[in-house]
Amino acid sequence: MAIKSVRELARTLGLSHTTVSDALRNNPRVKEETRKRVLEAAEEAGYQYNPLAGALMSEMRRSGVGTFRGVVAVIDLEDAKQRPSTAQSYHRQLMRGATAAANNLGFKTELFVLGREHLSVERLNTILKSRGIRGVFLLPAGISPDIANLDWSYFAGIYTDYIIEKPGLNSVCSDHFRSMVIAMHRLKELGYERPGLVMEEAHDRRLLYRWEAAFRTFHEHNDCFTCVPPLMVNALDPTPFKRWFQSEKPDVVLSHRSDVVQWMEELGASVPGTHGYCSLNVMTSNMEAGGLDLRPYLIGVRAMEQLIAQLHRNEYGVPETPSTTTIPAAWKPGPTLAPVEAQAYCEAV
Repeated sequence: MAIKSVRELARTLGLSHTTVSDALRNNPRVKEETRKRVLEAAEEAGYQYNPLAGALMSEMRRSGVGTFRGVVAVIDLEDAKQRPSTAQSYHRQLMRGATAAANNLGFKTELFVLGREHLSVERLNTILKSRGIRGVFLLPAGISPDIANLDWSYFAGIYTDYIIEKPGLNSVCSDHFRSMVIAMHRLKELGYERPGLVMEEAHDRRLLYRWEAAFRTFHEHNDCFTCVPPLMVNALDPTPFKRWFQSEKPDVVLSHRSDVVQWMEELGASVPGTHGYCSLNVMTSNMEAGGLDLRPYLIGVRAMEQLIAQLHRNEYGVPETPSTTTIPAAWKPGPTLAPVEAQAYCEAV
C-alpha cells in the first residue's frame, strides 16, 4: 500500500517523525545509515517528499504562525559598494521585479551578499541548508561568476545575466541582439544616417559580442545607413573617441557611456541639435537620455517565475542542458535624440 505522509512512513520504520523528515531533506544531522534506510523505504513505498511543504511546516513550527510564504535566496555575487553607482539602479529594479513575482506566488525573498562580512560560498551553503531554503536567484556580476562550490544537488537556481558556466544554470536576460535591431530601426525613423557604435570590448565580450554582431549584421543586410566602423576599445577615454568621431563622422552615437556626450560637445557638436546620443541602457545612464530600456524589472519577474516553477517540479541540481530566456528591450524617447519625424525606414532582410 502506498504511503502518503511522513508520519505514516515514520511509523512503518519505527522512527520519529522528525528523524524521517530530516532524512528526507538530506539533513547531515541524521546518520548516513539511517538516512539511507529512510530514502530506500520511501522509494519502495512510492512516497515522494515535497520539500516546499516540508519547509513550510518547518517555518510554521519555528515562527508559531499559521501562514507562511516560502523563502527564495537572492544572491548578490559582489558587494554593491564595488559596483558603479549607475549600475545599482539596474540591480534594484531586478530585485523589485523578483520580489513582486515571489510575493504573488506565495514566497518571500531574502538577500545574501557574498563577500560582505566574510560570507563565503561554503558558509552560504550551510546557512541555506539549515533554513531549508532551496531556491537560489543570482543577480548579475561584473565578472564571470563562480558559485560551483554550492551543493547544487540540494538547490534550484537561476541567473539573471547572459551566461554562467560555474555551474551552467538556466538564465533570463536581455535580448541584446534584438534590442540593437530595435535601436537601429528607431534611429532610422528619427532621420539619422550614420550611426556609430562605441563600447568597451570587455563589456560585449561577456555577451559573446551580441551588441557588435547585431550592429554589423544590420549594416550587412540593410542599405538604409552609411556604414560607420564601430569603436571597440579596451578602455574608453576621450583620446580614442575623439579621434574616431572626427575620422568617421557619425551623426548619432550608440553607447553605454554617456561621457561621450561631453566629448562630442567639446568637438563642437550639439546634442541633440547636430548629433544624437542613444543610450544602450538608460537605466545605468548618469544623465537623462533616449535609447534602450533593458527592462530589468521584467527580467526579475520572469526569472523568479521560472525559479519557483522549478521548485514546484522538484527540479534541483545543475540542468543537463541549460536554457536562456531573453527579453527584448523597450524603446525610450529622450532629450539626447532628435524629435520623431514621419519618415519611411528600411525593414531588416
